[in-house]
Amino acid sequence: MFQPRTLPAVRLWTACLCALLTGTAWAGQAALHMKIGDPARRDREVELRLDGITDTRTGELVTPPELAARLDDVGLLFIGENHTDLEFHHVQFRVIRELQRAGREVMIGLEMFPTTQQASLDAWIDGAYTERGFVDLARWYTYWGYRWEYYRDIFLFAREHGIRMFGINTPRDVVKAVRKKGFKDLTPEESRYFLHKVQPATDDQRRMYKSFFSPDDALHMNENMMAGMLRSQTTWDATMGWNALHALQEHGGKKAIMVVLIGSGHVTYGLGAERQTAPYYDGKIASVIPVAIRDDEDQPVETVRASYANFVWGLPRPPDTVYPRLGISLMGKLGDRPTRLIQVSHDSVAERAGLAVGDILLSINGQPVDSGEALRNIFAPVRWGDVITARIERNGRTQELDIPVRRNVADYQGH
Repeated sequence: MFQPRTLPAVRLWTACLCALLTGTAWAGQAALHMKIGDPARRDREVELRLDGITDTRTGELVTPPELAARLDDVGLLFIGENHTDLEFHHVQFRVIRELQRAGREVMIGLEMFPTTQQASLDAWIDGAYTERGFVDLARWYTYWGYRWEYYRDIFLFAREHGIRMFGINTPRDVVKAVRKKGFKDLTPEESRYFLHKVQPATDDQRRMYKSFFSPDDALHMNENMMAGMLRSQTTWDATMGWNALHALQEHGGKKAIMVVLIGSGHVTYGLGAERQTAPYYDGKIASVIPVAIRDDEDQPVETVRASYANFVWGLPRPPDTVYPRLGISLMGKLGDRPTRLIQVSHDSVAERAGLAVGDILLSINGQPVDSGEALRNIFAPVRWGDVITARIERNGRTQELDIPVRRNVADYQGH
């Protein structure tokens, strides 16, 4: 959890939005039980079962092969994810595998790459890259802040079976421009990314977003920030949905299915990418969202609103991520100055080691840190139990800190 008091407004907004899009419910279970979305399903709840798949239309539990059969007439499938939960990615992999086994022509849309990186994805499927070569040359850690290993099985399976992958995201500079200026003041270069009209946020969408945050969060008291976040969100929803649909229509056959791997915040209640895409598609759209059976306060989650997704897949809630997180955010260079810490997450690896907001991070293990991309590349090989050395500047003095990369034992009490 971030600490709002330490963040400038733009960084607070960014941290809030990133957490929202991963599907993290900061305000408990409220977002799972809202009476919004599909009118045919929003007035009832369905059972959530560990390792079970619930068809929210009927309330039935189905197996992975039965799920693939029920998707037989679907052309566009959104699978929501929490980016740092490996179990979510296992669900995505299994759905893709079951669809491929069922004889579907499977295509994969990827949130982590903008459309401008399509040549790198084609080269991966064609076998032109090794794994390391792909991560480096496709600039994985430039475009995505999460570990390659979370997605590795999916990428290897796609290459092995010749499943085409498509970057569907919008360049971040364009999203920032929309947040700051709105749509009407975009330059011609920025406007070329909008193939269709972006549908404005609805009252249901606003209610849903507010449910992701605690009542005392600063975002609730800043309507301008909320408006900017919603413009950015609808921009992402629309362009990613359109790009996925365009790739499906341009490259897919009659029985093709485009499986879109995307943050759960873009999928829930059909209010995001699905709502933006449906007016331009006469085929069937569906969604699958994994849901942990215990929330962040370790309280049981036994049911979920039926309109939350077409299918919900019950998962355990891991005490921590499979791959470690340092728990910092960087301001980036200020002129020729190195990167400065503008956020240190509470009870994170970084905070427990003594890093603090305002520190200038010079290097890790002797490797210069001059950008977020450099930090992600340096930290990528680190595993739980390792110890790294950070060289920092604090109050004009340079010092070194050993950082034990250890889990918080309190998270494991009672497990």
